[in-house]
Amino acid sequence: MITAQDLTKRYGDRTVVTDLSFTVRPGTVTGFLGPNGAGKSTTMRMILGLDAPTRGHATIGDRSYAAHPAPLTEVGALLEARSVHPGRTAFHHLRALAHTHGIPKSRVEHVLGLTGLTEVADRRVKGYSLGMGQRLGIAAALLGDPATVILDEPVNGLDPEGVLWIRTLLKSLAAEGRTVLVSSHLMSETALTADHLVIIGRGRLLADTTVTDFVRRSGAGTVKVVTPQAADLVRHLTAPGVTVTAEGPGHLTVHGTDAEHIGRTAAAHGIPLFELTPSTASLEEAFMDLTHDAVEYPAALEGAAA
Repeated sequence: MITAQDLTKRYGDRTVVTDLSFTVRPGTVTGFLGPNGAGKSTTMRMILGLDAPTRGHATIGDRSYAAHPAPLTEVGALLEARSVHPGRTAFHHLRALAHTHGIPKSRVEHVLGLTGLTEVADRRVKGYSLGMGQRLGIAAALLGDPATVILDEPVNGLDPEGVLWIRTLLKSLAAEGRTVLVSSHLMSETALTADHLVIIGRGRLLADTTVTDFVRRSGAGTVKVVTPQAADLVRHLTAPGVTVTAEGPGHLTVHGTDAEHIGRTAAAHGIPLFELTPSTASLEEAFMDLTHDAVEYPAALEGAAA
């Protein structure tokens, strides 16, 4: 289990992470999400003891990362896949890591096979593609058979087969009771892989919930309404944050409220409804709706091609 308690990190007068608290529990894949500059990498570095918090603390299991006597057997992490001596082969890179913890050669061979690198294990890493480098980084993270796995953007550079492989791997690790924390910008992949979400923006916690609840509660979904008294219904639904679009005579699309509220409003004013169909937001839509005010470098799309 990973526990972050009141994590705060400042660099000079700039605060990157502020009072961030969350728990990553075993047996689930937790997606760690946020816009660029949200503080995800800094948070993971603090969890792994690579950056010292200005305030607060993080533990893995019941102690800090540095306090584990054999950290590779407790925590496997991938933060930067290319942090490998380019002149080494994959086998010798992993063998060197294994020596530091007394991990046998058989485990090195096992993770090479698990990540699909057996046939290229004797090639120098400088000749690896981005996807092969990612696989080597994941192999290193799994080398000590750790109870906790922390991966930053693990699908970078992977082809479709590799993406499917990492998805299956993460789910299998969680099914074995391990704690799995995965940072990603790919919402579609996170929706297929993660059970739980921790979302931050500008260094602060925005959401800590299951994927299902997050999408269900998002205001990004819409409701399709068909009624012969569309104008009356629109008048009664008018409220801050509610947007109603006419799609045709008697056909409305409502954003910013749910089907239950619309149905109760219509019933209270004697407005007949011929159709009331909610459309659940995708994870990407829900994420964008939650974080639109937390984007550090918003892009201006209008007129981009002009």
